[in-house]
Amino acid sequence: MKPEAKIYRTKLGDKDIIFETGKMAGQAGGAVTIRQGDSLVFCASTMGGVREGLDFFPLTVDYEERMYAGGRIPGSFFRREGRPRGEAVLIARMTDRPIRPLFPDGMRNEVQVLLMSFSADTENPLDILGINAASASLMISDIPWSGPVGAVRIGYIDNELVVNPSFSELEESKLDLIVAGTKEAIAMVECGADEVSEKVMVEALELAHKSIQPIVELQEQMAREIGKEKRDVETVTTDENLINQVKDAIKDRLLDILNKPYSKENLYGGISELKDAVVEEMSSGKADELTESELKEWKKSIGRAYGEAEKAIVRDRILHELKRPDGRNPKEIRDIWCEVNVSPRAHGSGLFTRGETQVLTMATLGTPRDAQELDNLVPTEETKRYMHHYNFPPFSVGETGRLFTGRREIGHGMLAERALRPMIPDESEFPYTLRLVSEVLASNGSSSMASACGSTLALMDTGVPIKRPVSGVAMGLIKQDE
Repeated sequence: MKPEAKIYRTKLGDKDIIFETGKMAGQAGGAVTIRQGDSLVFCASTMGGVREGLDFFPLTVDYEERMYAGGRIPGSFFRREGRPRGEAVLIARMTDRPIRPLFPDGMRNEVQVLLMSFSADTENPLDILGINAASASLMISDIPWSGPVGAVRIGYIDNELVVNPSFSELEESKLDLIVAGTKEAIAMVECGADEVSEKVMVEALELAHKSIQPIVELQEQMAREIGKEKRDVETVTTDENLINQVKDAIKDRLLDILNKPYSKENLYGGISELKDAVVEEMSSGKADELTESELKEWKKSIGRAYGEAEKAIVRDRILHELKRPDGRNPKEIRDIWCEVNVSPRAHGSGLFTRGETQVLTMATLGTPRDAQELDNLVPTEETKRYMHHYNFPPFSVGETGRLFTGRREIGHGMLAERALRPMIPDESEFPYTLRLVSEVLASNGSSSMASACGSTLALMDTGVPIKRPVSGVAMGLIKQDE
């Protein structure tokens, strides 16, 4: 017997959004399709068990870009979709960021959120639909989750903010802002802009949060009417008394480490040694009382308590003494030095160093035939003449390991590419293909923004007539008791 589909409708800006569930993927924890125009995205969310020994939350978010959605056959040799391309990786990362913090603290069950493009109409972008579909599938599933979230894109065309612009409208827009958030607050921001003012950005963020409210309310309605009962899961918790005991045991010693002249190796090495010492001190009297497995769990509990105690002490020092772990005040930037023309044969090179973070960017010019041919569902991008690639070798953090290009490398490369793209001259003025490669030589925070700075140096060293130099900085927010 054919199951009855449940259909829910709302608007995002002036466009209809349609959620449907109950007809497909009945064995998933929660499954929905979301439609805008003829663009259709499917999402299934499922929870598994707990793998023994796992000390983190194993959430996987994947977006599978299916070329049949646009009536196309993949251009690879096998004529089959391979590993996710850049755009698909970015959509998966954007979906992951707002939903991850809303799972229960200490949860260790495996959760997979799988998105697939079913139809692409070349007018309505799929990324926003994907984030909203992921949230809706989690809301109606049996997976414990404190959502929902809604997502929207904001454009800026002819000095007017536009909610949920189409691909054709984005071609004329000076702003490409993607915002995801809950009913109360913004949870994720992804943006590219052609030098819009701070005033416009603030107004765009406010409009975005207002615009997602109908999506959030509809998902709450879906959860009330058709949502499954949430499964009980065991969470790893740390006893508050144990955290306080550890905090008392380490406070003076940790502050001594923090007050020493700073280097990453000394700070992190000292903190690691202190943790080992405290675990040993608080476990030494338990060896005769506990079995081997119980003693192992006890040491893990102390380790988790140490992490909480360390965060509390560092946070308190920042808020009340205005001192960060490296001794800087909250508004102080690390020492910066730069160099160009590092490589005699590369077309251009820029070495950017900020504190203990260092990035070398190499620039290469090519002919228009060297532009990258794109095989994706974005109708406005058939080729790419400006490419930015980011590499993060393990030696940059003093470790060993294999070299590979993962989601992080793709995401950080696109971040720097998006920052510099508006400054690249038009092809009619500068008929070259540009490829920039940022090699992270040392990392102690904000290597993606160092890549943006190094890339500006490399472009100027190459002689590319960029409109203006671009710099980047990462920001954080420390709060307490709020």
